[in-house]
Amino acid sequence: MRTGELGWPLLGACSTDEFAPLPVSARDQIALERVGAHRESLTRRRQASISASDVVDSGDRRTTAAVLRSIDGAHGGGFYRVPVDAEHDRAVADALFAARAPVVDVQTHLVDARRFTGASAGALGGFLHMVDPDRWGPRVDASLIDAAAWATHVFGESETAVALLTSTPGPPPDGLLSNDQIAAAREVVDRYAGSGRVLTHAIVHPNIDGELDAMAGWADTLAPSGWKVYTLYGPPTEQSPSGGWFLDDPTVGILFLERVGALSAHGVRPVVAAHKGLGGPIPDASVAAASPRDIGPAAAMFPDISFVVYHSGYERDPFGAEGPYAAHVDENVPPRGVDRLIASCADAGIGPDANVYAELGSTWFLMARRPEEAAHVLGKLLVALGPKRIVWGTDSTWYGSPQPLIDAFRAFTIPERFQEQFGYPALTDDIKDMILGTNACELYGIDSAAVAAAAGDARRTWIPEAVTELHARIASFD
Repeated sequence: MRTGELGWPLLGACSTDEFAPLPVSARDQIALERVGAHRESLTRRRQASISASDVVDSGDRRTTAAVLRSIDGAHGGGFYRVPVDAEHDRAVADALFAARAPVVDVQTHLVDARRFTGASAGALGGFLHMVDPDRWGPRVDASLIDAAAWATHVFGESETAVALLTSTPGPPPDGLLSNDQIAAAREVVDRYAGSGRVLTHAIVHPNIDGELDAMAGWADTLAPSGWKVYTLYGPPTEQSPSGGWFLDDPTVGILFLERVGALSAHGVRPVVAAHKGLGGPIPDASVAAASPRDIGPAAAMFPDISFVVYHSGYERDPFGAEGPYAAHVDENVPPRGVDRLIASCADAGIGPDANVYAELGSTWFLMARRPEEAAHVLGKLLVALGPKRIVWGTDSTWYGSPQPLIDAFRAFTIPERFQEQFGYPALTDDIKDMILGTNACELYGIDSAAVAAAAGDARRTWIPEAVTELHARIASFD
């Protein structure tokens, strides 16, 4: 059975954009077989009037329930709390995954299909083929990740109330979406759905001539909610021989952060989102500047700036998985993965409720079918940064609708045995609500009444008209 036939991606052969997909493990195969059996059973139980496509519709939460129960069973239980009735009773499944509080997604994406050429498109296309091979044909159809797909997946097919639109790296003409286009998408949605449904970043490449000076103009004309950087992007430097730069580099990063602080007077919140993690197959071979080792020093130097660590420094490789935080007593064995972020913050005196936020885009997708790893990552972040400093992101539209990811997170728990053995707190419903939305509201100054009203827009009747204008506006830029 192909994983795409399940209508739910988390049992696929996942990877990141920098390395080959992981093979399907024995536990994954067990889960696949269990979901396949459930699919056949559910089909037999259905009335003849129900279409076959409805069986594998990712919006049918019975399928999500079956997948989560299968993953949980294959990994010893205690990670996903899903009753057996949720596999067969739609009302039970819907009640299980029902929203308790609004969802704010701080990392969403779209591309300008006309720009989908060259190295940037090749890198993204390779990522999409590896992470979800059954979804894509020989060539990626960029129309499936354009503005229409973004509006449909993020708002039409999920309960996401507010989404922050960001972009992949690369200035025009190499980038797949410009800062002007990001702002234009926000303006269109604001007009059709009401102000505040979309927040935006301005993408900055401070190691490219002219971009630091351009920030003031972007602040005044584009009104971003923060600044996004890819420290791994750019030519080799003395600090980063494999390419890129660091936030604590006095010749690039510190100059950028000083500019961020100064531009808060222009009304832009001093928020910096940095891609950290997903740098390569193994730490020694990864892009050095993708490491979050600079987050702690930068946060300590600039306490008035909030640092959002996209991907939380997570690395997924075939040689090891995230485990409990290691107190590295051997200086010749540096921390790996999320431990790098934790160590960087600890060494700089950055603790819970400080100015560092861990974000879960792609990280949750990649580890949700490996629940032991998910429990360790979430447990470590809760201890090191606190429940108020983890924010929800999905990297949609890369994975289609984010709703299955939201549902899986709502059902996830850190087992009591992990709490007792590793000192992790319980992942309560209240904490999950904070991660899914409350924390981002505080970070970005989102009005609670406005986000509640956005969450109440269940029908999303504005989307068809907005999609037409989104196409026109994105295409209006050279």
